[in-house]
Amino acid sequence: MSNQMLITVENLRKIYANDGVETQALCGVSFSVEKGEFISIMGPSGSGKSTLMQILGFLDRASEGRYFFEGLDVSEFLDDQLAEIRNKKIGFIFQSFNLLSRTTVFENVELPLLYSNKYLKNNQERVNSALHAVGMEHRLGYFSNQLSGGEKQRVAIARALVNDPEVIFADEPTGNLDSKSGLQVMRILQKLNDAGHTVILVTHETYTAQHAKRILYMKDGAIIADDLVRDRKIAESEDELLK
Repeated sequence: MSNQMLITVENLRKIYANDGVETQALCGVSFSVEKGEFISIMGPSGSGKSTLMQILGFLDRASEGRYFFEGLDVSEFLDDQLAEIRNKKIGFIFQSFNLLSRTTVFENVELPLLYSNKYLKNNQERVNSALHAVGMEHRLGYFSNQLSGGEKQRVAIARALVNDPEVIFADEPTGNLDSKSGLQVMRILQKLNDAGHTVILVTHETYTAQHAKRILYMKDGAIIADDLVRDRKIAESEDELLK
């Protein structure tokens, strides 16, 4: 693992105001993530973990605090600057897949490339490579509504991969899947991490969190523990599971 710091946040606070009532979703969160780490952010519903992920992924802004990404203080960046970083450096995987239903697997995975400032001549090669990484190249002509839940999530991972992001955020990626499909997804995430990708996983499930190498525990908008995983779960392939 590189000792190069990818993310550093200092005293992040997020306050939502609704009808004059303020709710503090994050209460002074501080931590760092090195390039190549695999971290789980774990906590019950309402603990602030999804709010934190949205800020880290440039989908939202903190009310207070500083956020350094690759050494740059992005806290004061303009929205279009954040959008550019998000497109080039961030890959997202969501519980609900967020695929376009009347669009082919290939087109779904290609979508982030079309949002880039320039059209890349090797789009097809990059899409095929991303689909190969998740074992879905044989489905590239299928429409996403023809896929199972596990297949949809693997396509969503390929879409997150296609821009070769610095960090992959996975928000409850196994939440809508059966246990077998969930294990396949966790195996892919572990393989991507082994290949050098930084992975930040948000989950409320202890078993899922233990597939990471480090767990940040959240409660009431604060990090209450930051531990290395001693007995890490390793997701095995189907062949290994059948033995």
